[in-house]
Amino acid sequence: MENQKFIDQASDLANAASDLAEQAALLANEATKLPATLAGSGGNEFVLLLTVFVLACFVGYYVVWRVTPALHSPLMAVTNAVSSVIIVGALIAAGPAEVNFAKVMGFFAVVLASVNIFGGFIVTQRMLAMFKKKPK
Repeated sequence: MENQKFIDQASDLANAASDLAEQAALLANEATKLPATLAGSGGNEFVLLLTVFVLACFVGYYVVWRVTPALHSPLMAVTNAVSSVIIVGALIAAGPAEVNFAKVMGFFAVVLASVNIFGGFIVTQRMLAMFKKKPK
């Protein structure tokens, strides 16, 4: 009976995560329309992008803290995959020939995402090793 309760909770969390992903997709869709609107009205695009970044930080924080402890290992694996996508975007940002702010930030993104990926894999391996049976 305890297993069924755990399965139901995991299913509810998966549904909640799916709903959050849909809301985030809608928010991202609307956020991509805003720079074009602000560019025509003389708004400051940096403030808009900073606002989107801060909101994404808050959403990420609350999503991670709502995960049950049993799902932290799979969450670590997913974050490692997301970091690999960040590296691709950072390489694109660091790609232009001239040295500018985007290239410097792209370089730092590559370095930090690499540390996150390798550190995440090390932590995941240690967590999985805790569950292996030790030979007698």
